Amino acid sequence: MPLGNLTSQFFANVYLNELDYFVKHKLKAKYYIRYVDDFVILHSSKTQLEIWKQKINDFLKEKLKLELHNEKSKIVSLSRGIDFVGFRNFYYHKLLRKRNKRKILLRIKQFKNQEISYEKLLESFNGWNAYSKWANCYKLRKDILNKIFITTTPQPLKISKNL
Repeated sequence: MPLGNLTSQFFANVYLNELDYFVKHKLKAKYYIRYVDDFVILHSSKTQLEIWKQKINDFLKEKLKLELHNEKSKIVSLSRGIDFVGFRNFYYHKLLRKRNKRKILLRIKQFKNQEISYEKLLESFNGWNAYSKWANCYKLRKDILNKIFITTTPQPLKISKNL
């Protein structure tokens, strides 16, 4: 089943429902968030999170025949930001991932170098803009829009003082 397919999202939610029940009702984690196969648990105690991580890993292996990804499953401070569902999430704000900013800047450069059409640039920008509205990045969105405007409009005419 292709990744990103709606049915794969649906089946991930059905299959991992047991994990949700385990974390909320057995471990009694108060702050648990899951989207498809990504989840976050918030707690003030690092020791408690380490205990829960081991119990979750054991549960997944025994009941669902799954394992936590070693490199992606880590305990980090919320003050450093948690990478979740496309954003870097902090206590009171969320930022775009750096690669998402680089991607739209690359599209602008590709248009400037005539590697992609204006329609393709506009399509990319509209998708990026809809996504970026969920982050705290008003100034960045304004700067990107200005770059597109400057790139897509002809150079202003220079008027000679001799006329």
